[in-house]
Amino acid sequence: MTEAGTAAPERRRLGRPRSAARRVAVLVGVLVLLGLPPWWTLLGAADWPLPVLLGGTAAVLGWLAAFPFLMLAGHRPERRDDRAALIADTGLGVMWVLFTCSVLGALADAALALLGVGGAGRVVAVAVALLAAAVLAWGHYEAMRVPRVREVEVRLPRLGAGLDGTRVVVLADTHYGPIDRAAWSARVTAAVNALDPDLVVHAGDIADGTPGQRREQSAPLGAVRARLARVYVTGNHEYGSEAQGWLDRMAELGWEALHNRHLVVERGGDRLVVAGVDDVTAESSGLAGHRTDLSGALAGADPELPVLLVAHQPKFVPHAAAAGIDLQISGHTHGGQIWPFHHLVRLDQPVLQCLSRHGERTRLYTSRGTGFWGPPFRVFAPSEISLLTLRQERDSSHRAA
Repeated sequence: MTEAGTAAPERRRLGRPRSAARRVAVLVGVLVLLGLPPWWTLLGAADWPLPVLLGGTAAVLGWLAAFPFLMLAGHRPERRDDRAALIADTGLGVMWVLFTCSVLGALADAALALLGVGGAGRVVAVAVALLAAAVLAWGHYEAMRVPRVREVEVRLPRLGAGLDGTRVVVLADTHYGPIDRAAWSARVTAAVNALDPDLVVHAGDIADGTPGQRREQSAPLGAVRARLARVYVTGNHEYGSEAQGWLDRMAELGWEALHNRHLVVERGGDRLVVAGVDDVTAESSGLAGHRTDLSGALAGADPELPVLLVAHQPKFVPHAAAAGIDLQISGHTHGGQIWPFHHLVRLDQPVLQCLSRHGERTRLYTSRGTGFWGPPFRVFAPSEISLLTLRQERDSSHRAA
């Protein structure tokens, strides 16, 4: 082996501690920003007796010290500790909700002070704690239940008459993970089958973990029924959890893994190209043969046929519009998952949810996701099983709903 060839792995090995240190530093910085408002509203401004203040402060500092190590242990690709991940993820969700409620509480306290009502610190602290507890209880219920069905009609000008009424069910972001949701997965499968779909799409982020770790949770997907096809593409989370293994696992369960390729389905004498691309993070993962390749996915497809493209992230839609794709189906955003995190998601993605139009031809449907990532909470961003009914748009001046 050449000197350059031996140097590259060495540089990667030497770079890992620095990278880990940077991740810990970022985590600590974010945690301090998240932790200060709850500390001030619940403890600092509430004029509690000194033992309460000291005990509460010690608890906050202890959590801040433990969290980075729990997060790294729970989410390291090579060996995940599900118990550490569950504690860290739940704690992160609790901190985010406490942060939001504490900011609202601080604003309420300031408003009371302007009105001449002083000494309300303890009342505000108790109100914030009760509000956060209620939000967390409701958010956990929303995350753990079987998603409601969201029905949307999608009108496509190039859709053939025989394909009018085609029922496409979309799953995305199931995120099988530290909480064993095999029973939930089976109930989701039953809900999908009850919709009598022609086509079922899984738009990526199937799990946080390897196919071996999440085998029981993913097994119910093998019972999903569809008249025409069941198709799957990778999301960004697969690229930390054996992406090729997930493509193989879904093929084992009878799904068509659209690894930069397409298939053609037919209904009523008319045909539809169903294509899929790897997630936009695929190439940077370094996994051989994985990258986002739209031209490869469409190679050999009849350009006169309408195209349904599955791409995990909505921000791929400019490429889809440039290629004249009729409908792109995506997930990834979770609708923000925990309010008001959607404001940050919008910095990275063009849309959060539902149907949007891009250019003259292309429609984009963005699912809020079927499961949840990390914190087992959903607040003002409910999960969904999407039922898209494809309709022929006979009047080209008509705009999608």
